[in-house]
Amino acid sequence: MEKSANPVGWFEIYVVDMARARAFYTAVFGRELIALPDSDDGGEMYAFPWVEGGAGAAGALVRHAMGGPGKGGTLVYFACDDAADEAQRAAQAGGRIVQPKMAIGQYGHIALVEDSEGNIIGLHSLQ
Repeated sequence: MEKSANPVGWFEIYVVDMARARAFYTAVFGRELIALPDSDDGGEMYAFPWVEGGAGAAGALVRHAMGGPGKGGTLVYFACDDAADEAQRAAQAGGRIVQPKMAIGQYGHIALVEDSEGNIIGLHSLQ
């Protein structure tokens, strides 16, 4: 891996109800997810929109028998303009605010929310 590249290149958030999860993430971030081709083993994936060569990592919601949603696993942080705004939208979309927006020193602010499937995700903003 190049020393100048960010180490995370892709992430997957496991879900049980794809329609519900897509509606939740679309409501929180205001972006439609992109259907990826179905896998041969019955999995279903919808990717967050990405820009080729852009900053940050791309990823997808995944419904698959090999994994399920839950707390205590890997925590994915989504970059946003104001973590409080996305946290509020998450609560309105059927999620729950776990940690309201809080300062993390020189690195800005974070909030933690539980999505519609029971996953905990992070929200990060500079302001």
